[in-house]
Amino acid sequence: MKKSLTDWPIGIKKTNQRQKVLLILENSDKPLGATEIFSQIADDGDSAWLSTVYRTLDLFVKHGIINKINVMNSEIAIYELNRLNHKHYAVCLNCHKIISMINCPMTEFDPKLEESDFQIMGHNLEIYGLCKDCTSKK
Repeated sequence: MKKSLTDWPIGIKKTNQRQKVLLILENSDKPLGATEIFSQIADDGDSAWLSTVYRTLDLFVKHGIINKINVMNSEIAIYELNRLNHKHYAVCLNCHKIISMINCPMTEFDPKLEESDFQIMGHNLEIYGLCKDCTSKK
């Protein structure tokens, strides 16, 4: 694992557990669930309670440091470092693998709304299907 860490967020107390959570998300090339983060902390030989990981994630979301993504309209949530650009993901319905989309298909979308002066501030897009591994198994 890389050992760099961005500047510590102002207004948040710096603890070992919070540093570990942020470092794991900073070095991840995909969003991670709380249990995955918890497991990586343990795999690195460190310790933290799972409840501490959840509280840390909630704190970082509240301060805009990370993004929380709810998968498939469920209680399953994944987290990624807020790199000030949004991303979309496709989710395998069988194994729940998350695959990053290269582009945003909404950039050219021109919604027709009943309220003509409605200002769109963002969007959420979920794509579901079967990954290549699950497709080949069927």
